[in-house]
Amino acid sequence: MQFNPYGRDPVLLAVDLANDPPTDTTALADRCAGAGLVLECAVTPADLTALASFFDRWSAVVDAAAPITRAELLNGLLTEYSAPPQLTDHAGTGWHLHFRADGLPVHRQVAALVAVGTALHLTGLGMGRLGRCAAVDCTRVYADVSRNGRQRYCSPGCGNRAAVQRHRSRISGSGAVQGTGSASR
Repeated sequence: MQFNPYGRDPVLLAVDLANDPPTDTTALADRCAGAGLVLECAVTPADLTALASFFDRWSAVVDAAAPITRAELLNGLLTEYSAPPQLTDHAGTGWHLHFRADGLPVHRQVAALVAVGTALHLTGLGMGRLGRCAAVDCTRVYADVSRNGRQRYCSPGCGNRAAVQRHRSRISGSGAVQGTGSASR
């Protein structure tokens, strides 16, 4: 069974590229390949610049509080970067759908994949399934692909640190006496 390549993997690639932008063309090419994206041409320095601009706009989708605002911003990206679906069998990988024209520069390939993948992610799992880490000291993006849809942190590490901070705050706020372990009798 072949799955549509637009969905979970593209939104996770988007999170990866937004949280840790590639600094050179090789890094971008390697990360795209690692995500299973078959690039139709070589990555150029102009692709890095254009993708940085695209991810600034994509981050506004992440940060939108209201579903209608999120939808409007994402619709703008879909209008600009995607195209009507078409069947393709490039590189002999098997027939599948593309929501973009063939022969585009890398930044447009990635932008189309991310825009459509994000739209499918949000409409398939829920408009609240994309956000910024809830940890006070973290601004990383997450895409909630969990079963229960309750992800609020970018990683288990941030979730654990936030839980420890909440626990320590409750203890210090409860008036409990912090001692060395010896009790007076």
